[in-house]
Amino acid sequence: MTQITPQLLQQWLADTGRKPPVLLDVREPWEYQTCRIEGSTLAPMNTIPARAQELDPDTETVVICHHGARSFQVAVFLERNGFSNLYNLQGGVNAWADQVEPTMPRY
Repeated sequence: MTQITPQLLQQWLADTGRKPPVLLDVREPWEYQTCRIEGSTLAPMNTIPARAQELDPDTETVVICHHGARSFQVAVFLERNGFSNLYNLQGGVNAWADQVEPTMPRY
């Protein structure tokens, strides 16, 4: 797993010459409804073991949560289950709001 900063993720998403990653948001539904990174997919942390087979283990995937701790745990779990090309968003959606999208609602 690689740690990725909000700025680097923003650059990646803006790069039309590079395939965009899967944005896997592992927060709870109420958190996701409050704020999210455009294009992300909600998969609450507790559903990952049952839903892992829905994901492509070779696709570049950025795991996202509120501050980066839950997403780190999910990325470790996925790595242990054969996934490669995983990224953890450092600081989570909170850091994204601070550094990339300051008008994003916060909680």
